[in-house]
Amino acid sequence: MSLDQPTSIAPPALRKPQGEWAVPPNLRDYDDARRTFTWTDAARALDGSPGGGRNIAHEAVDRHAASARAGQDALRFLHRDGRRTALTYAALARATRKFAHVLTGLGVPAGSTVFVLADRIPELYVAALGTLRHGSVFSPLFSAFGPEPIRSRVTLGEGRVLVTTVALYKAKVMAQRAELPSLEHVLLVGTPEEVAALPGTHDLRALLAAAPDHPVLAPTTADSLALLHFTSGTTGRPKGAMHVHGAIVAHLATGRLALDLQDGDVFWCTADPGWVTGTSYGIIAPLAAGVTCLVDEGDFEPERWYRLLAQERVTVWYTAPTAIRLLVRAGAELARAHDLSALRFVASVGEPLNADAVVWGQEAFGQPIHDNWWQTETGGIMIANYRAMDVRPGSMGKPLPGVDAAIVERTNDEQVRVLDAPDAQGELALRAGWPSMFRGYLHDEERYRRCFADGWYLTGDLARRDADGYFWFVGRADDVIKSSGHLIGPFEVESTLLEHPAVAEAAVIGVPDPVAGELVKAYVVAKPGQAADDALAATIRGFARQRFGAAVAPKSITFVPRLPRTRSGKILRRLLKARELGLPEGDLSTLEEPAPPPAGGEHTP
Repeated sequence: MSLDQPTSIAPPALRKPQGEWAVPPNLRDYDDARRTFTWTDAARALDGSPGGGRNIAHEAVDRHAASARAGQDALRFLHRDGRRTALTYAALARATRKFAHVLTGLGVPAGSTVFVLADRIPELYVAALGTLRHGSVFSPLFSAFGPEPIRSRVTLGEGRVLVTTVALYKAKVMAQRAELPSLEHVLLVGTPEEVAALPGTHDLRALLAAAPDHPVLAPTTADSLALLHFTSGTTGRPKGAMHVHGAIVAHLATGRLALDLQDGDVFWCTADPGWVTGTSYGIIAPLAAGVTCLVDEGDFEPERWYRLLAQERVTVWYTAPTAIRLLVRAGAELARAHDLSALRFVASVGEPLNADAVVWGQEAFGQPIHDNWWQTETGGIMIANYRAMDVRPGSMGKPLPGVDAAIVERTNDEQVRVLDAPDAQGELALRAGWPSMFRGYLHDEERYRRCFADGWYLTGDLARRDADGYFWFVGRADDVIKSSGHLIGPFEVESTLLEHPAVAEAAVIGVPDPVAGELVKAYVVAKPGQAADDALAATIRGFARQRFGAAVAPKSITFVPRLPRTRSGKILRRLLKARELGLPEGDLSTLEEPAPPPAGGEHTP
């Protein structure tokens, strides 16, 4: 609802009684963990590099390869062609050592940026960890990117090496190779004949086969640059968030506390490594925890996903709200038709998960879906619903032990005021200093400086904290709608629209109005079989008015076949608003697919 009024009462909290846990949670007493946790203690769970320092590859691979886990699957691949292969921790250590030697053999100096443009194939993971072992910087690219976002990121990141496949190189890079002056080496995955036909490239598999595998580890420290993640802004220029090797302390801690990763787990993070979740929790955190990671090269399909969960005996599953909503549409019966008894914990990230979907998890999986919150800039999970803690559907949960979160308002460019009153709504802020906090925006120190005030990192997200310390997402600061004196958070309006039986998806924006300032407009995807017409729009508006009142309910509704989203599942409200108002669309490089035209026109009273 509006930011200046308390929101409606949330659904009852959900919790499986602790007496029923077959496997006790890592975090059993949240309040005690907050009192006793320190990042110094968390760092002791890792080895530190031989001779001192910190290197992600050593902590995620080498220390396990030198232990009883050496023969355990680190990465288990399900390929598009139906093959099922795996890399043990020992094999992953050898492969990543070979990749580091390949870079050295090519004369690539430590500190260089290595971009990887690939689907979820083994070479992506070997290149990521081998790059970190070498002391260079790993930067992933979406395999679905077009030529322009690839060119802009490689140019901004001064990429010296690109690892990709023959097909992606020919389709997206080859024609613009001359426009990438920093790019010295292109390492291709393909047959020898395919690579030989492409001048100026190297056969990665041949180089790996010929490389030595004797130990190699760069003398990096906790503050050495390790990861470069690009995230879209409202302008045409993407932001390059820089992360360091010391971030793995937070990756491991959040993997254990927020995702409950434990010995013997089979973990499936469905995120593409082209965005930060797929790197932090598809590669680094689970490997640091020593579990087996399931890597599925295929596309989303509900029946197949459930089959994989059952066949692979997945214990912890981390996925996106978009996928969950599609599973909800497929029905809980489909989930119950598979043996998901191994599944101990289900979590979601990418954008806030509406309360109905959280509760649906109880019906489908026998447990609620645990939402959590973080950003590319935070590098890891900051606020979560924990396994042993009450889940309040629609809430982000509570801050990670070791993370201080607050609701604040800026008083000037350098100071903020903390809003302590329950349900006070303002900007979500985190006390700076956790290990995975980004260390800068590439080539943009001023933008980075503006993210901080008075010792707080200002997230740009609006939220509230209830009397029991649970945080609730309201919306991005630039998404909030100002109408007739009300400040309206789009997420809560969208969540209520999703409760209507005819609505599959919804996005809300503000459109200019000479009297009210802005009016609420909703874009709605109707469920199959529903007629997207004036009658349905009137029914939905009436439903919203009953829940919110006339001031907050949408004044107009446009039906669309789908909403514009990033590949990480976030609704691009700014794109809807830009197209509504005829404004520049900004950076669309992470757009999942072109947004379609409206399905049934605009429906107003």
